[in-house]
Amino acid sequence: MRRKDNQQSLKEVLNQMLDTYQIRTKVNEAKVVAAWPRIMGGAIANRTDFVGVRRNILYLKINSAPLAQELFYAKEKIVQLMNEEVGEEFIKEVIFR
Repeated sequence: MRRKDNQQSLKEVLNQMLDTYQIRTKVNEAKVVAAWPRIMGGAIANRTDFVGVRRNILYLKINSAPLAQELFYAKEKIVQLMNEEVGEEFIKEVIFR
C-alpha cells in the first residue's frame, strides 16, 4: 500500500517523539537494564546485585568475584551485546563495582 506524502510510519513518529521530548536516552537506559537478565542468562543475572546506566556507562555490581573477573575480561562483548539490543552505539563502557 502506498502512503500519501503527509503520512509517516509509526516508527518514524515514535523516533520523532523521542527526539522532541528528549527521552531517547532514558528509554535506551531502561532497555539495557531490562535486557540484562535475558541477554546474560539466569546464572549471571542471579549473581548481579545492581544493573544501572548513567551517561552511556553500564554499571554492574556482581556478588561473585570469579564471575566479576570473567565478565571484566568480556567487557567489549557486553558493550556489543547491549548496543545491539538498543540498536545504536549507546553503551561506551562497563564499570564493575
